[in-house]
Amino acid sequence: MRLFAHAALALMLLPCSVRAQLAVRVAGEWHEWWTPEAAPARWRDATPLARRVAWRRAADGVEWGELLLRGRAEAWRTRLVVARLDPARLRFSLDTAFSDGRASWRIDVAPSDAVFAANAGQFVHTMPWGWVVLDGRPYLLPGRGPLVTTVLVDSLGTVRWRHGAPPDVASTRHVQWAFQSYPTLLAEGMVPPALRAGAGTAIDLAHRDARLALGALADGRLVVAMTRFDALGERFGAVPFGLTVPETAAVMGALGARDAVLLDGGISAQMLVREKGATRRWPGLRPVPLGLIARPIPAVVAR
Repeated sequence: MRLFAHAALALMLLPCSVRAQLAVRVAGEWHEWWTPEAAPARWRDATPLARRVAWRRAADGVEWGELLLRGRAEAWRTRLVVARLDPARLRFSLDTAFSDGRASWRIDVAPSDAVFAANAGQFVHTMPWGWVVLDGRPYLLPGRGPLVTTVLVDSLGTVRWRHGAPPDVASTRHVQWAFQSYPTLLAEGMVPPALRAGAGTAIDLAHRDARLALGALADGRLVVAMTRFDALGERFGAVPFGLTVPETAAVMGALGARDAVLLDGGISAQMLVREKGATRRWPGLRPVPLGLIARPIPAVVAR
């Protein structure tokens, strides 16, 4: 409770003049790059954020970086943590953990050879929401909805995306891993109309929270973006303050994503990146039932 009391105090002290916009801090100065009035329906320019990240190589196929963002209300100090993952150099899988019937997966239980880990999908009570395939075996039935995205990894390690209706199960016999999440943030560069609508949408477009999103770049690499509350230091980073859903879609578009979907955020959002000699951890406050893992592809030994 003390943690949230400190966060509430920070909200009382935030500047009242911050408009409904997003700005990025570069060389000590704030540069506005998005407003709801001028929000693009299709993202074609990845320069607002992607080119401003000082990318660091963590492992073969993994690079990461951070940016400081400024938004409205409790998003006035937001740290954006971004990882880019190359499926040509990594193998993706899903991980689960339960204890006494309750979800207990955290980044701390990620395998020691994992170079990246984050919570995956959404969940209901203690179970993942929607379709889940684990190591080639169906685990849960598909979920349905207009803004549902399915992420599939086949037996060759290829990552595929499907928005809207889930794939026909009969046509997915080569799927090794799969999960679903919602809402879709980008589909072939387009922001779904429901995220651009005013009233009348089932999605709360004004709600602010800590966010975690997964996307695919035009070159096939994956991009994972996490927001952290940055007004009171890293200890309070998991406080569930941050961006709206439309703002998160803008972040993914500005990072170059062509397809993107929201993952479970709030106090569940967590991510790990391992680099030589160090492990970078952004923990969450709540365990989840499903995690996304990336491991290096084993080297082929010539005979």
